[in-house]
Amino acid sequence: MKISAEHLTALATSILIHAGGQPDAAQRIATRLVSANLTGHDSHGVGMIPAYVDGIFAGTLDPDASVDVVQDKGPFLLVDGQRGFGHIVAEQAMDLAIQRARTNHFAVLSLRNSFHLGRLGDWGAMAAEAGFICILYANVQSSRPLVAPFGGSDGRFVTNPYCTAIPATDTHPMFLLDMATSKIAMGKARVAHLSGKQVPEGSLIDAQGNPTTDPSVMFDDAGGALTTFGDHKGFGLALLGDILGGSFSGGGAYLPEREVPLSITNNMLAILIDPDVFGMAQAFGVDMDRYTDWVKASPPAPGVDAVQLPGDPERRSAQDRQANGIFVDAGTRAHLVETATRAGVPQDQIDALIAPAGVAP
Repeated sequence: MKISAEHLTALATSILIHAGGQPDAAQRIATRLVSANLTGHDSHGVGMIPAYVDGIFAGTLDPDASVDVVQDKGPFLLVDGQRGFGHIVAEQAMDLAIQRARTNHFAVLSLRNSFHLGRLGDWGAMAAEAGFICILYANVQSSRPLVAPFGGSDGRFVTNPYCTAIPATDTHPMFLLDMATSKIAMGKARVAHLSGKQVPEGSLIDAQGNPTTDPSVMFDDAGGALTTFGDHKGFGLALLGDILGGSFSGGGAYLPEREVPLSITNNMLAILIDPDVFGMAQAFGVDMDRYTDWVKASPPAPGVDAVQLPGDPERRSAQDRQANGIFVDAGTRAHLVETATRAGVPQDQIDALIAPAGVAP
């Protein structure tokens, strides 16, 4: 079923408000979640809402929390998210980092103890829209490890995403590379499981360490694990997420004693750089444009329409889904309805937003 972005945002906002969130915060979170759906990243979209509501009801997510500055050393900031909504505390933390980067030409932000940050690319894009190059490392702590180390047979850490964003030029849009260090994000395994589909070969192992395409091994305590992208290369980058995002912030790398049921905790390192720090922003932009044109001019391979740079697929998806609606699989839709009911959203409101009346034309 396809549902309009407007209706999906309204439903997400209502669920979060009824679960205990403040209206303004709920609206902002819902907008970012639906933005993830629009850009094709359903793994980080409204399908995350059941986990948020679980966190609120379990006390592992504080819907009223704001960021707390732990250490302030000019361009260097250490902040604590106090178990708040990641979409709120990360925005507050990045605002602080952007202010420091404007003063100092760079900033280093270390954020710890945030509930799920959403798409890491949101925070890279926020910095790039303010005019800064942004490099991000993050780690994840959850109720169990989800990703196996290269050469290992069980989970030892989580999907530890990486992101780099570079501001748009006069000719080309923002460069935005945002990726999990696992071959697929856990949310993609969740979407496949709920929709009864298989995952790509090489992206999962079962409890015995054997390759599988069945996403059910990640659920019901089956003991499966995701694999790292690029084998040893993604494994190395995943370790940096735990070390630079987790250990450096004081939030900690993934260890069994830090596992908390019904919690998704993120820690993040953000490095912001002024592209004009050496007075060469114009030349930098010109060279970026020339390089982009050169790379994208490569003749498409058979079966490919055109070479796309990071950020291009998301922009295309957003244009299509904004116009034609967002597909919500039956499993995700059922989870949203169940969560809305549990949170106390009136049934007539649920029906109005997620039933056929909510389908985009």
